[in-house]
Amino acid sequence: MPPALRRGVRIVTNMGAANPMGAARVIRKHASDWDCPDYKCAVVTGDEVTDIMRAHPELPLMEDSAPLESLLPRMASANAYLGADVVAQGFATGADLVITGRVADPALFLGPMLHAFGWSYDDWPRLANGTLAGHLLECSGQLTGGCFADPGRKEVEDLAGLGYPLADVWSDGRIEVSKTLGSGGRLDIATCTEQLLYEIHDPTAYITPDCVLDVSAVTFRRVERDRVALSGTKGKPRTSTYKVVVGYFDGYMGSGEMGFAGINALARARLASDVVQERLRRRGLSYEEMRVDLIGMNSLHGNDATGCAEPYEVRLRIAARTLDRKAAEAVGAEVRSLHMQGPTGAGGGVNFGARQILAVKSVLIPREWVKPEIVMECAA
Repeated sequence: MPPALRRGVRIVTNMGAANPMGAARVIRKHASDWDCPDYKCAVVTGDEVTDIMRAHPELPLMEDSAPLESLLPRMASANAYLGADVVAQGFATGADLVITGRVADPALFLGPMLHAFGWSYDDWPRLANGTLAGHLLECSGQLTGGCFADPGRKEVEDLAGLGYPLADVWSDGRIEVSKTLGSGGRLDIATCTEQLLYEIHDPTAYITPDCVLDVSAVTFRRVERDRVALSGTKGKPRTSTYKVVVGYFDGYMGSGEMGFAGINALARARLASDVVQERLRRRGLSYEEMRVDLIGMNSLHGNDATGCAEPYEVRLRIAARTLDRKAAEAVGAEVRSLHMQGPTGAGGGVNFGARQILAVKSVLIPREWVKPEIVMECAA
């Protein structure tokens, strides 16, 4: 905040998470220590919709069409993905800082554009361009070489000093993306293309709260080193609904890991897995779901890498989901017991434990059910 406010730079952040007013109060508490005693903060509220969910148990879940009622006894949270309009409204108060709870990631970037240029909220070409820019920037270093580097295939200079991306935006909707001068990483057509496709379901209809984005004809043009111009995006009218993510308690997960090394490591790890599962069965414990991974062999792609040389070391991981916390704790305990009561060579880097699971599912609700508000929480 201090260098930003000194330069007249205004900030928007979704760090309010589940309690945006609480976040604003924490900032106020520390502002004097940061030499920022005078500032205006606008808080966007209204994304929290648990009462609406309880009033509409008939809503179908997007994942399996089951009624929301099936989750209500275990519901922990419910938040609607708000859009850029409320971010722009926050800035319209003259705020130096806008804090939100749940908003769509591209909306954090589109909102300042709406405010700065006075774009109509029905100007689909500009909304599409701004949303595309937000989608490219939302994962920060992924646009500048993070999650991209692959030695010998896709080289990234000074990945340790990776620079973050930024966008230059014009009032007519033209956008160029670049990165901080003198920083490491790279920003070019290749990095932009990978980030464009990141988390996109249908490239012709990527649904956001602000518009439905069509990126199927997007092109990138190199302007200069580490600077790329965007074009070709299309915007369609936004949907009549907001997406709500519903968090609910879904039992416990117990897990345990142990390494095996040396000759015949793979066979010993498989034997250890069989032993743990049989011991849990003999204890009368049951699980809704259990997963066994031989890390280095099948943990990512679900096969045994047929045709590959047998590894000299392998890591066994067993995880299970259950409604019984003691049963969850037993998984890791049995893996840990392999030290003394399992195949030879069990050892390196044992890891075990149990934790409560907070799962999520989604529903759609009419926009008119959600009532966002802007609340000022300024310096004392």
